[in-house]
Amino acid sequence: MSNSNPVVIVTGASQGIGAGLVAGYYKLGYNIVANSRTIGEIDDPRIHTVAGDISVARVGRSLVDAAVARFGRVDTLINNAGVFIAKPFTEYTDDDFDAVTGVNLRGFFDVTRAAIAAMESQGHGGHVVNVSTTLVEHALAKVPSALASLTKGGLTAVTKALAIEYAARGIRANTVALGIIRTPMHPEQTHDLLDSLHPLGHMGDIDDVVDAVLYLEQAKFVTGEILHVDGGQNAGH
Repeated sequence: MSNSNPVVIVTGASQGIGAGLVAGYYKLGYNIVANSRTIGEIDDPRIHTVAGDISVARVGRSLVDAAVARFGRVDTLINNAGVFIAKPFTEYTDDDFDAVTGVNLRGFFDVTRAAIAAMESQGHGGHVVNVSTTLVEHALAKVPSALASLTKGGLTAVTKALAIEYAARGIRANTVALGIIRTPMHPEQTHDLLDSLHPLGHMGDIDDVVDAVLYLEQAKFVTGEILHVDGGQNAGH
C-alpha cells in the first residue's frame, strides 16, 4: 500500500459518529485504521480494521503499530470512543467508574501517546481530535452525568496542553464538544425531550459532527480549539 495518502486512526468506528467519520475521511482521500471492540473486516484496501477494547493496556499502541505497518504513517487520530452513563452522582458504582475512565481516559492516554510519538518521528506534523461533550462547561439538571464531566473535562483540558506542547513540531490538538446527537442509541420516544435541551430546538445529526471534525482537519491555523457542536447549549439556555 502506498504511503502517499494521509492516514487517520478512528476509535469507536463501527457505528454512529465513528462510522460517519470513517466515511468522511475516506471521501477526503485518507487511508483509515478503524477500531472498536467488535468491528469486523472491511473489504477495502484503504480501510484496515482492528478489533479491540481501547480501555485495555496496549490496545491503543496496537492501533498505531497497525497504521504504520499497513500504511507507513500516522497523520491524524480521532479519539471518538467513549462511554456515557447518566445517573445521579451518588448512584454511580465502582464498575461505572472503571468503565467510564477506562475508555474516556486510559484509552485516550494509550493511543494518543503512541500516535504523537509516531507523528514526531515522521517529522511532518499531525493532528489529534478529541470528541467531548458540552456538558463539561454547561451542565444540565435533566442530564446528571458527573462522570462524563470528570473524564471528558480532562480531554478538554489536555487538548490545550498538547496543542501548546507540540505546536512547534506542527502537531495540532483540537476537540469537538457535542450536544446530543441523533443516533440509534436514543429511542424515538425520547426525541422530543432531547430536542428541547438545545436552544436551536433539535438534536444534532452525525453529519454535523463529521463536518466539524473535517473543518478542524483542514483548518491548519487552528489548534487548542474547543469547537462546540451543540445547538447553542454552551451559549446558554
